[in-house]
Amino acid sequence: MSFSFFRPSRPKTPQELVKATKDSLAALDTKTVVEVKALEKALEEVEKNFQTIRCMLSGDGEVEPNPEQISQLALEVCKEDVIALIILNLHILGWETRKDIVYCWSILLKQKVGSTYCCIEYIENHFDLLDSLVICYDNKEIAVNSGNMLRECIKFPTLAKYILESASFELFFKFVELPNFDVASDAFTTFKQDLLTKHGDIVAEYLDGHYNEFFTLYEKLLTSSNYVTRRQSVKLLSEFLLEPPNSHIMKRYILEVRYFKVMMMLLKDTSKNIQISAFHIFKVFVANPNKPREVKVILAKNHEKLVSLLHDLSTGKGADDEQFDEEKELIIKEIDRVSRLPNLEH
Repeated sequence: MSFSFFRPSRPKTPQELVKATKDSLAALDTKTVVEVKALEKALEEVEKNFQTIRCMLSGDGEVEPNPEQISQLALEVCKEDVIALIILNLHILGWETRKDIVYCWSILLKQKVGSTYCCIEYIENHFDLLDSLVICYDNKEIAVNSGNMLRECIKFPTLAKYILESASFELFFKFVELPNFDVASDAFTTFKQDLLTKHGDIVAEYLDGHYNEFFTLYEKLLTSSNYVTRRQSVKLLSEFLLEPPNSHIMKRYILEVRYFKVMMMLLKDTSKNIQISAFHIFKVFVANPNKPREVKVILAKNHEKLVSLLHDLSTGKGADDEQFDEEKELIIKEIDRVSRLPNLEH
């Protein structure tokens, strides 16, 4: 007598699992979403499938993940367009499912099959998916999940370059000021840690070709009424302008009188943190041996107020404060020197 019905079911192969996942995601069509019971059933299937995919990618605590299965899984999610279906249906899925997807996403993107990152290649052939991930910041329910997925993408130079040069990049200047603090913070993390600092040469190339558009938008962040936005923006600017690949951008920036005036304003901010970050940009304007005449005029006209302000400015950080004081004294001396120059109209 056979008791085969007591045996556990055979685990799905990567091909079978991906096909089942595709079918469950495809079931989330307009008709299903309207019918509550049908939607619940479809969502349960999606959740179950991604739990299984996660287990296949990371093991179950007893069995180690199989590298061949992981490679096959990566190939299949591309072949079956599951990557696209994930992004397009993210807003419908539940929290636990989205959490599993983010985990699986980070592993699958890094999976190399032969000499190719097949998931990256898939996204390179469907760049519009990156735009869709960026736009997800407009939905606070999925913003943090999509932000994590987007940052995994940006680790790869071709994907980072696309986002920087796409129309959707400008949306970050809106997203970093969203009223929801968690969403705005996540957007700024993507903006700062990944898009503007991870790939120096790509960022430098982008800034070189989009200088006016970028800094016009950035000026709005520096002059925002939101304290957090001002603080984060001026700190980021002081960091990435001083990166070696951006040296030619910095030389161009410090010739701009309008941006010098912005730094003057930030030096007078009520926040010491903002003042300190602004000083690190202001000092480059002042130390520039080729200062525009208008910058010299502004320095001379505001000489006493600037010197007084700088004397009172301190980081309060011990050894760091000593270096800061040395820089400050050099800048004060330069302001004094400029104020004594002849033929400057006050």
